[in-house]
Amino acid sequence: MNLAGVLLPFLGVLLAIVLLWDTLVDWTSLTALAGMYVLTIMGVTVGFHRLFTHRSFATYKPVEYVLAIIGSMAVEGPVMNWVADHRKHHAHTDQEGDPHTPHGHGSGLKGAVTGLWYAHMGWLFDHSGTSEHTKYARDLHDDRGMQRIHKTFALWVAIGIAIPALFGFAVKGTLWGAFEAALWGGPVRIFLVHHVTWSINSVCHFFGRRRFAVDDHSTNVAWLSLLSMGESWHHNHHTFPRSAFHGLKAWERGLDPTGWVIRGMRRVKLAWNVVEITPERQQQKLA
Repeated sequence: MNLAGVLLPFLGVLLAIVLLWDTLVDWTSLTALAGMYVLTIMGVTVGFHRLFTHRSFATYKPVEYVLAIIGSMAVEGPVMNWVADHRKHHAHTDQEGDPHTPHGHGSGLKGAVTGLWYAHMGWLFDHSGTSEHTKYARDLHDDRGMQRIHKTFALWVAIGIAIPALFGFAVKGTLWGAFEAALWGGPVRIFLVHHVTWSINSVCHFFGRRRFAVDDHSTNVAWLSLLSMGESWHHNHHTFPRSAFHGLKAWERGLDPTGWVIRGMRRVKLAWNVVEITPERQQQKLA
């Protein structure tokens, strides 16, 4: 499954390049790409990460299930696999037991390249989905609704491709229009979402800036912030894992779209018990 999840989106990108050769992609396909990109990556950042993994806020059970379904459409694995792997990462960050650290893979340039490759993609064929659900995701494992969403992962992946296809058919009224939109809103979008989110594991534990006294190698990478919906404020996140907002400085908050969504949910009463970090606590953690 992991091999298919990595290779098929890449093949979709190659097919899109062939179809685009000497032509321009139209607005329908680009709209499908952009819309599905934002929707599914938010399913991961709002749902899989800040809600399910860290319980940074609370919401209604139906909203939880909707977020779990949307996050599954990102094709980063079933919800309990994702949460268990990420909680294990936080339990052993950049140490033995961390499923995807770029560190500890040898010295020099070769060790750095090997580590970055492993953290970005290599771990998917080695450790992805192997963290015990009953140990690292017990709360989700005991939820029958979440169990059903987890077990029907392939259905949500298919629906994530069907949505842009239906959009393309509705706009153009042709099967070719449906195919083009499905290609760009499906495999191409999945490819982009994958590599942006995987960069948090690799780039954001190797390059970037740090300002807090934490015992790991996490970093903040500003240029990735909007593409990753604020996840690349990763050093902030590892310092305060339960914070609903990864952008802590005023200008960082402006580059944390996931935080915008959570604030919006709180405003319309869809989120409560939202965890925020006071300036005093941040000051205490400064290196």
